[in-house]
Amino acid sequence: MATMKLGFGRQNFYLFKRSFLLLKLIAIVFAMLLFCEFLIYYLVIFQCNWPELKTPAYDGERETLKPVLKAMFLADTHLLGEVRGHWLDKLRREWQMERAFQTALWLLQPEVVFILGDIFDEGKWSSSQAWADDVERFQRMFRHPHHVQLKVVAGNHDIGFHYQMSSYRIKRFEKVFNPERLFSWKGINFVMVNSVALEGDGCNICSEAEAELIEISHKLNCSREQEHHSNQCGDGQPLPRSAPVLLQHFPLYRRSDANCTGEDAAPPEERGTLFKERYDVLSREASQKLLWWLQPRLVLSGHTHSACEVLHGTGITEFSVPSFSWRNRNNPSFIMGSMTPTEYALSKCYLPFENTVLITYCGAAGFLVVLILVHFGFLDSPFLFGCQLLRKFKTV
Repeated sequence: MATMKLGFGRQNFYLFKRSFLLLKLIAIVFAMLLFCEFLIYYLVIFQCNWPELKTPAYDGERETLKPVLKAMFLADTHLLGEVRGHWLDKLRREWQMERAFQTALWLLQPEVVFILGDIFDEGKWSSSQAWADDVERFQRMFRHPHHVQLKVVAGNHDIGFHYQMSSYRIKRFEKVFNPERLFSWKGINFVMVNSVALEGDGCNICSEAEAELIEISHKLNCSREQEHHSNQCGDGQPLPRSAPVLLQHFPLYRRSDANCTGEDAAPPEERGTLFKERYDVLSREASQKLLWWLQPRLVLSGHTHSACEVLHGTGITEFSVPSFSWRNRNNPSFIMGSMTPTEYALSKCYLPFENTVLITYCGAAGFLVVLILVHFGFLDSPFLFGCQLLRKFKTV
């Protein structure tokens, strides 16, 4: 009878050890998922701060505190479609962007978010149903409170390059995203350009795009001449007297990324590659037109997936915003801007590196393997192994 009780007790002990092992494994897996899929975004983005303006704002002769607009700029999200999008790739990279965006909204509290094109990866050829599915996923991933405005410009993957672009694709895009080209808030003018249409070959879409820009240029010039009460400006509501911020997908013309620096610039071996006009960057002619017509104080663009700061001949700074997706780079980021009608300050906010997450998962997997091997006696406990080494050392 005593033997039976002893055997039953041992069986319960082994059962308890296995249950305890299972609980430890579940706890470790849960902790890794919680850290890698949620907490890491808060830990990384929490380190980002809105840049401070260097100089005070003046109104005439007296100093005034003008309201500062907090704006986020991101680019090239490339939501995968039904043709090239593997389900696992979609799940991993889109979850990363959703968590990063939602965490940034919660921690940083921007007032407006601009996405500088290539929202989708297959908008240039997707069917009506595939487009509707992609839009639904985008609206879920980039959901935002009503007090935060989300503004989007078109990229070549959204409506196609010039030779693929059509009125149908442009209208489909503008039906989802407000087609306004000129947006003013807190005295700051933003001009959002369909840079794909700036081919300069006189096509109907290109001509319409240029006519829109000339009209915007006229309005901006009128805002600068308000004190002269020009009769040519009409009786409409004048724009704020502020040089605009130019937002577009294609960068303005530059020969290459040879002068670009920083950890999120293009790889060194690619920086010297010459850019192709109307494909990698806007043509020299289109770039000169934009700078002449709009006279912006700042230009922000995407498309290259890498960061670059360029000073154009007229003293205008352009920032190329890196891709927001792990699919395009290991270290995605976005730009944070503090802006007034006369000043601006920009800073960069990095997202978690993809290899950091992968290394963490690999380390956790290795620890789980060691834990299982120790439990089943295939490997000595690291604690016992350390004690044995200490004893040997003391003996010696």
